[in-house]
Amino acid sequence: MMRKARWYRVVLLVVTVCALAAGGASTALAATGGTVSPGNARARALPRVRPKGAIATWFGPGFYGQHTACGQLLTPATVGVAHRTLPCGTLVSVRYRGRRLTLPVIDRGPYGSGAEWDLTSEAARALGIAETVRVSARVVGSVRNRATLGMPPQVAAAPALDRTGGAVSG
Repeated sequence: MMRKARWYRVVLLVVTVCALAAGGASTALAATGGTVSPGNARARALPRVRPKGAIATWFGPGFYGQHTACGQLLTPATVGVAHRTLPCGTLVSVRYRGRRLTLPVIDRGPYGSGAEWDLTSEAARALGIAETVRVSARVVGSVRNRATLGMPPQVAAAPALDRTGGAVSG
């Protein structure tokens, strides 16, 4: 058994060195099972999470107007997912009854429900989820965490309004 593990490490090392020589860091990451996030200058491997059925809940109405743990303002239009340990900005592909949605991690949780994922109300609506369900989820990439992550483009690009309802010039 020990020889098999040592042989596996040698093969993995050879594949990584060959991939680095042939095409740089992105090829090496792909050869070893990682991916390159397009928004970062430096390549980094993402956590490997295999697709599996996991319990998912949803949250929203009681938290609108508050900021998530990753810094986004939660609104009815926010699309994202909360996870206890995945880094903010990690992209997760969630499937439920034939529907698939790729969501960024924008918050921490869920807590106390035994669930692994906590979807925003808009993400749950898009997937057709109205209660606690079992979903299939897997990590598919990452993006840079920013305040507008999870917001639809028209909401993220909306001008700020002053107290009288007029647009604030920048």
